[in-house]
Amino acid sequence: MSKFDYRAALKNIPHKPGVYQYWNEDNELIYIGKAKDLRNRVSSYFVKDTNVNAKTRVLVSKIRNITFTIVDTEVDAWLLENSMIKKHQPRYNVLLKDDKTYPWIIIKNENYPRIFWTRRIVKDGSRYLGPYASISMMHAILGLIKETYPLRTCNLALTRQNIEAGKFKVCLEYQLGNCKGPCQDFQTEEDYESNIEEIKDILNGKIGSVLRRMKAELENAIANMNYELAHRLKRKFDLLENYQSKSTVVNSSITDVDVFSIASEEKMAFVNFLKVMNGTIIQTQTIEIKKKLDESDEELLTLAIMEFRSRYNSTSKEVIVPFKPDLGDAGIKFTIPKLGEKRKLLDLSQKNVQFFKKERIDQYEKLNPEVRTERLLTQMMKDLRMNQLPRHIECFDNSNFQGKYPVSAIVVFKDGKPSKKDYRHFNVKTVEGPNDFATMEEAVFRRYRRVLDEDTGLPQLILIDGGKGQLSSAMKSLRLLGIDKQVTVIGIAKRLEELYYPGDQYPLYLDKKSETLKVIQYLRDEAHRFGITFHRKKRDKGTLATELELIDGIGKTTAEKLLKYFKSVKKIREANEEALLEVINLKQAKAILAYFNSTN
Repeated sequence: MSKFDYRAALKNIPHKPGVYQYWNEDNELIYIGKAKDLRNRVSSYFVKDTNVNAKTRVLVSKIRNITFTIVDTEVDAWLLENSMIKKHQPRYNVLLKDDKTYPWIIIKNENYPRIFWTRRIVKDGSRYLGPYASISMMHAILGLIKETYPLRTCNLALTRQNIEAGKFKVCLEYQLGNCKGPCQDFQTEEDYESNIEEIKDILNGKIGSVLRRMKAELENAIANMNYELAHRLKRKFDLLENYQSKSTVVNSSITDVDVFSIASEEKMAFVNFLKVMNGTIIQTQTIEIKKKLDESDEELLTLAIMEFRSRYNSTSKEVIVPFKPDLGDAGIKFTIPKLGEKRKLLDLSQKNVQFFKKERIDQYEKLNPEVRTERLLTQMMKDLRMNQLPRHIECFDNSNFQGKYPVSAIVVFKDGKPSKKDYRHFNVKTVEGPNDFATMEEAVFRRYRRVLDEDTGLPQLILIDGGKGQLSSAMKSLRLLGIDKQVTVIGIAKRLEELYYPGDQYPLYLDKKSETLKVIQYLRDEAHRFGITFHRKKRDKGTLATELELIDGIGKTTAEKLLKYFKSVKKIREANEEALLEVINLKQAKAILAYFNSTN
C-alpha cells in the first residue's frame, strides 16, 4: 500500500470554511467533514496523538486523496456536509437517515397566512425558508416576528365568506395583543398582507428598515428610562443584526438544477460542477481540460456539461451557467442569473473553480518556473496593450536634495526578474536647480544614445517614474534619437494605480491584485531604492566637501581630493601636518590644522 504524502496535500488546502472529502486507494469516498478552517482541520488528523481513537487511526491510514469544496460561512459548511453525507453515506461517517435534520420556517399558503416552523416540506404552494443550522437562532427570529408583527396562530379557515357570516369570535390571543382579530374583520386583509411582506423581507435578509425602526424604539426607551424594555430591545436588535437569514448553499425553491462555471488559461481550462436536488447540493467536482486547438470557453463549457451530465446521469431540465453554451435545442433551459439564490449558487461554483485553477497553476509553475515567466510576460503584454513580450524592461527614477545633487537611476528587469549587473546611475551634467523634467530628459537621452552607439539592444518597455511631465520629457529625448516608435513607454503616477501613455490624457487603471501591477510596483520600488542609495552617497560626500570649503584656501577640487584620500572628515580632522602634505601644500595644511583646532 503506497504511503500518502499529506504534507504536499495540505499545501493546496486553503484557510477557508468548507467541506473536505477523504478517498481511499480505490477512489472510494470514505469520509466527509466540515470545517471553519479547512487546512487546520484536515492537518489535525495527521498530528500524532495518543488520545485519538482506533477508528480514526484506521481512517487516516486509508486516506490516499483529499478533495474539498469552499463555501462562504461555517453555517454553509454544516449544511453542505449534511446533504453530502446523506447522498454518499461514506463508511466512516455517522449515517444521517433523517432527511429533515434541519428545520424550516413556513409561510403557509392560505388566507391570512400563519408563520411557524417545521421539519416537513409539503408541496402545497407554501413558502419555505431555510434550512436553519441553529435552532435557537430560528426560534429567536420567530419570537422577534411574533412580538413585532401580531399574527394569527389559529388554524381557522378564514375565508371572506366565513368572516362575513360571523362564524368566529376573537380568542385570548387578541385580548393579549398577540393578534389583531382578522377572524372578526378587525384587521383588513391588505394590512395583514403588508405585515407578511415585511416579514418575508426579514427572512430574506432585507432587515435594514426593521433595524432602523427598532433602533428608534430602543433610543426612545432609554430616553424614557424604561431600561427593562431597552434591554429586551437591545437583545433583539443584536440578534437580528447578527442574523444570517438563510444559507447560500441551500434553498427550497431550487429543486433540480445543474450549475457550471469555467475559468480559462492560455493552454488549459477548469470547469466546476454542482448538482442541486431538492434544495441541497449533493455533488460537486472540478476538472481540468487541456486545450489542443485554442478552443473557446463556449466550446469547452459545452464539452464539460455533456461529460458531467453523462457521468452523473443528470436529467435536470435547468442548467445555471455564466454564459449560454452552444448546445442547440437539447431540451435544457439555460439560466444566466444576475441576482437571487441562483446567482449565489453560480458565485459559489465560480469561487471553487477559481481556487482550483490557482492551486493547479501554482503547483505546475513550481515544477516549471519558465512556464510562470511566459505566463506573466504574456499577461503583462495584454494588460499594457503591447505587441511583443516585455522580456527587457527599464525603469527610470530621479532624485535630488533641496535642488542639489540631482541624480538619475535606471534598473533593468529581464524575464520578469531584476538584472542587477545592468543597473546604472547618472550624475546629471546639464541641469542646474530642481528641474525634474530636464533631469529625466537628460538621463533618457544619455542612456539610449549609448545603447544605440554600442548596439546593445533596446528594451521592449520603458517605465518612467512620474506623471505626464516626466513622461513628456522622456518622449522628447526618444524622438530626438528616432526610437519613440520602437518601444512602449509608460509613465507611473505616484498612486501606482494610474499608468499614462504618451499622448493619452486618460490613465490606464489595473486591478490592484493583478500580477502586472505587482511587477510594475517592484520595478518602481527597486529604481527608487537604487537611486536613493546612490543619491545619499553623493549628497553625503557633497555635504562634507562643502564643510571643507569653509576653510580658507580650500576649494571644491581640493576638498574632493582630501575626501578621496582620507575617506572621511573625521580622519582629516585627526591627520597631522605630515599626512596632510601627502595631498596638499604646506599653506593649505596649516589652514586645515588651524581650522579644526579652533573648532575643537
